[in-house]
Amino acid sequence: MKQLILSLTALLTFSISGMSQNLTAKQIIIKADDLQRGESNKGEMSMSIVRPKWTRTITMKSWSKGRDYSMTYITSPAKEKGQVFLKRKNEMWNWIPTISRMIKLPPSLMSQGWMGSDYTNDDILKESSIVVDYEHKIIGADKLEGEDCYKIELTPKEDATVTWGKVIKWISKKQFWQLKTQYFDEDDELMRTEKASEIKQFGDRKLPSKLEIIPADKPNQRTIVTIISSNFNIKIDQSFFSQQNMKRIR
Repeated sequence: MKQLILSLTALLTFSISGMSQNLTAKQIIIKADDLQRGESNKGEMSMSIVRPKWTRTITMKSWSKGRDYSMTYITSPAKEKGQVFLKRKNEMWNWIPTISRMIKLPPSLMSQGWMGSDYTNDDILKESSIVVDYEHKIIGADKLEGEDCYKIELTPKEDATVTWGKVIKWISKKQFWQLKTQYFDEDDELMRTEKASEIKQFGDRKLPSKLEIIPADKPNQRTIVTIISSNFNIKIDQSFFSQQNMKRIR
């Protein structure tokens, strides 16, 4: 009986190990996206916009629920403090308290830098599209930040309305951290690179706490996002993500 139990335990362990090694590219992307997002999330972060002659830092609070809802409240600098951005599915809104105006961002502004950074408004609106708008394929393996990584290529589906012609991600095999991402245009030219580092504990999980966005054609500029705090799977209703609440949150 003891030998039988040992044999079954060994078989189960082998089976689980085998399953973890035979994930599809899409399953890996989903795991990495879910790890970073959680069912819901509340956090604080800073964003430093670095240019050759100046650096500007913005701090903010953020809330999210699933892949379709998020809200961001700017806490500094004083000039932008109180601005709120709301994402609801395929719409993005901006509340500007200094002029008491609610603006729905039109398609013509989607390619502009969010708050003057190297992120675009479209990046924020379609941040969940890596799961639903792309086909996924494992194209190799690599080592980054001391971690063995899957190298996964994402190509847009035929009916997808996305900015990028191709995306390549390096995702750690053990923890499913997204450690590096390259974005290419339709002509297969590299447009920008994102690098994640400085792993820290946030609630029930470990994640990179620093993200650098580097435009390929402007190597002397970058945007650095630092996560200060992040709490996952908090209780938050979908009704929180409303235009009315944009005017109330602090």
